[in-house]
Amino acid sequence: MDIQNIFIRNKNWVADKTKQDPDFFKNLSSDQAPKILYIGCSDSRVAAEELMGVGPGDIFVHRNIANMVSALDLSCMSVINYAVNHLKVNRVIVCGHYNCGGVRAAMIPEDLGLLNPWLRNIRDVYRLHKNELDSIDSEQKKYERLIELNVQEQCINVIKTADVQRAYLSRGLTVHGWIFNIHTGYLVDLNIDFKAILNGIREIYHLENPL
Repeated sequence: MDIQNIFIRNKNWVADKTKQDPDFFKNLSSDQAPKILYIGCSDSRVAAEELMGVGPGDIFVHRNIANMVSALDLSCMSVINYAVNHLKVNRVIVCGHYNCGGVRAAMIPEDLGLLNPWLRNIRDVYRLHKNELDSIDSEQKKYERLIELNVQEQCINVIKTADVQRAYLSRGLTVHGWIFNIHTGYLVDLNIDFKAILNGIREIYHLENPL
C-alpha cells in the first residue's frame, strides 16, 4: 500500500465522520471511558474494533503475537494495570483467532531466533494439555484446539494478576475467553469454567474468590 494513499484515505475518513457527526472529533478528544479491555493478536487480519462492531473509545486494546498474557511482559502488565485501576474497565476479554500464525509456529520444532522465548509460552500450553491434544487425530483440529486452549491459559494468566483479583472482589470485574472464527467472521465465546479450572489450586495464586 502506498503511504501517500493512507493520508488521502485519512482525509476521506475525516470528511465522512464529520459529515455524519459534526461533533465526532470534539467528542473523541474528550477523556476515554471504555468498559472493556481487549487483549488480542497482532495479526493484520484481526482488527478488534471492526470485528466487534464498535467505534473509537469503546474498547481499550492490547495486541501481541498470539494474544499472550505474560507476567514478564511489562507492556501487557502495564496495560492491564492502567485499564483496571485507572479506566475502571469491568470486563477483560482475551480473543484468539483460528489460523493464528503464532500458534502454528509454536507447533513446529524449528529454531525461530528471537521468537523462541515468546513461542515457548504457547509450547507450554501444549505441554499442559498434551494428553488431550495428542488424542486428536486431525492436525487441523489439533491446531484449532491449541488456539482455544491458549486463550484459556491466557485468561487464567489475567486472573492471576493482583489488579484483576482486587477488581473482581471490589466491583465484580469478569474475564472472558473468545475466538474469532476467521473463516466465518463470527465471534465465539468459549464459556470457560474458571471455577472448575482453578478449583484446588487457588491458594497458589492467592485467589480468595476464584473467578
